Amino acid sequence: MTATATETTITLGRDSNQALGIGRFACDFMSGTIGAPSTNVENRTTQFLVDSVLCGLSAIALQTNAPCVLRDEAAGYQQEGGATMFGCTSPLSPEKAILANASAVREWDSNGTNFGFNPALGHTAGEFGHNDFYAVPLAAAQVAGLGGGAALRGMICLDEIRGRLAEVFSLKSYKIDHVVHGAIGSAAVYGAMCGATPEQIESAIGMVVAHYIPWRAIRAGKQLSDSKGASAAISTEVAVLCMQRSMRGFIGPKDIFRNPEAIWRQFEPTNGDSPFDLTLTHSGDDFAVMGMHFKLGLYEHQSAGALQGLIDLISTNPTILEHPESLKEVRIVAYEPAFGIIGDPAKRDPRTRQSADHSMVYIVSTMLRKAIDLAAEVGTGAIADGNDSWWKALMLLPEDYGRNAIVNSTTRSLMDLIAFEHGGDEYDSRYPDGIPTSVVITLKDGTNFDSGLVMYPSGHARNTAADLEDILSHKSDVLGSLAMEDPSQIISRFNNIASLSVGDVKSIMDFEICQRDAID
Repeated sequence: MTATATETTITLGRDSNQALGIGRFACDFMSGTIGAPSTNVENRTTQFLVDSVLCGLSAIALQTNAPCVLRDEAAGYQQEGGATMFGCTSPLSPEKAILANASAVREWDSNGTNFGFNPALGHTAGEFGHNDFYAVPLAAAQVAGLGGGAALRGMICLDEIRGRLAEVFSLKSYKIDHVVHGAIGSAAVYGAMCGATPEQIESAIGMVVAHYIPWRAIRAGKQLSDSKGASAAISTEVAVLCMQRSMRGFIGPKDIFRNPEAIWRQFEPTNGDSPFDLTLTHSGDDFAVMGMHFKLGLYEHQSAGALQGLIDLISTNPTILEHPESLKEVRIVAYEPAFGIIGDPAKRDPRTRQSADHSMVYIVSTMLRKAIDLAAEVGTGAIADGNDSWWKALMLLPEDYGRNAIVNSTTRSLMDLIAFEHGGDEYDSRYPDGIPTSVVITLKDGTNFDSGLVMYPSGHARNTAADLEDILSHKSDVLGSLAMEDPSQIISRFNNIASLSVGDVKSIMDFEICQRDAID
């Protein structure tokens, strides 16, 4: 197949040098030689950008550990003509500014998610990924003297590369962390924006894959550590270092996707080709970002179906909240990998925030506890009116994963009532098209309330019922208010990324972040 093109896409065949092809795609897209993303694509990417920034600013304001440590580290690498980190004006080595910003964005595990699902092309590897990487094109724009339009274009390009890789190769199946796809995209986009050649980008991608492969060991264990949240940031730091090194003349492994000793062919052996074809969109509506999902609060994305099922039940059956003492069981049925990742028996007793936000029983119990508390305070009828209002009223926030929240006695008692089951083929076959989950609440008198099968919860790319913009606006306001008294100007600044001048981009991080009591 080698490389083929249509009016809107380029396909890098498995028999071609795909690393070089990615380099050419990034260079051509960023130069404008190809590429006309639709307004819908630009708007959706901007939504993900704003969402990620507010996640990051609130994490810094609440003095979460990893972002604070990495910000302190980055501050020691001042560099004229470099990039800036959130809330600072001093230019730093770009890879260090990116490290600090990406870590903050990812800390809450509350920004966007992709599921690696493109049935139209038969590309359904189902790898996860998150919108953690926008710090890269922002830093590249600052370093290269580019405006906000170029920065936004870089974000679209980066999401396209990592999103399409997630569709064709499942890293998690081989215990490799999903951030590898983002690191490859980061190297390509940073290089293209800073004047690298396709050959230099190929070299950098080769170095990333040959030298810096993170295993999912960072996500294993009874209580998760800072490494889980900082994985994208650390991999992106080294990706940018590889790109800088390549631009200085260092030559890394070529043609890494067909390299017989690299991860791709080691895990999925071939007779010489890469294990997959890779189709990248450059124009129109059908970009990878359009299939990515928003988290409407702080929760592991695999729990979104259960949260929607819970909201559906408590919003239509007020007796559940009015008489919580009558609860006997909350039974959740879901698919793999949800059951394996957030149903791990070790997650039934989370003691760290990173473990709590990966515990189905904790996440659902916390939202239910918030609903019960609100019902007691204002009455069930006054909590919310309609799905969007319920999501806003019960939105899971940083305080819900703080030290006191994790040991809350009501939450812990509700956790004891939750049964979490694997639904088998009936559920597994529907993922990753949706997030197939069902919730049944049983009262002590035998009454059952059944959510039925939830496939596309609010925030899911294929959900058409929720007012996504309204819920995200509320999320931004709440998280932004943790970082500053009035976040509206900063929200507006990033919402208008496409129109920012070169000078505006240089000063985009120039604002003050309030310091709140630490949550960890």
